[in-house]
Amino acid sequence: MTDTAAQVRGDSGPEVAALVAAQVLDVPDFPKPGIVFKDLTPLFADGRAFREVVDGIVAHYGADSFDVVAGIEARGFVLAAAIAYATGTGVVPIRKAGKLPRDTFSASYALEYGEATLEVHRDAFGAGQRVLVVDDVLATGGTAGAALDLVERAGGTISGFTVVMELGFLEGRKRLMSRTVHALLTV
Repeated sequence: MTDTAAQVRGDSGPEVAALVAAQVLDVPDFPKPGIVFKDLTPLFADGRAFREVVDGIVAHYGADSFDVVAGIEARGFVLAAAIAYATGTGVVPIRKAGKLPRDTFSASYALEYGEATLEVHRDAFGAGQRVLVVDDVLATGGTAGAALDLVERAGGTISGFTVVMELGFLEGRKRLMSRTVHALLTV
């Protein structure tokens, strides 16, 4: 184990957490002054690292524990598509308001820097279909809570919720107390 791996933590162990941590760039004052945005696009651009992240998520849940992967806009789409491809399952987008063409369920929620609304097609999931929900970052839990509720309102059954990075100091996991959260890196 490297020194870096010993210093970081995540639900899939220190090696995966260190891999993620090495790829994150802090962007100060984005999208608003005082916010430090955690940019994971370097991780997505590094083929080896991205494959290890996707493989780590698949290994954590097992390819047979879900029928479809739901990705939360926008970086969750990248992860969801890769996980769905790796497991031979389908992918469903959970989008910002007004982006889906058919009847939707919607949920509004508070962000750490504003408010937003998510939507999913009403017919996105079959009754009881097992859904793995993925996103890049868990912050306050507002986005995650809204997405998980939307999946259930649309007929899906949550089989898991995973993120690449959890901002532990914002206590989003506490907001999702009845849900199990899998984070590859917690900072």
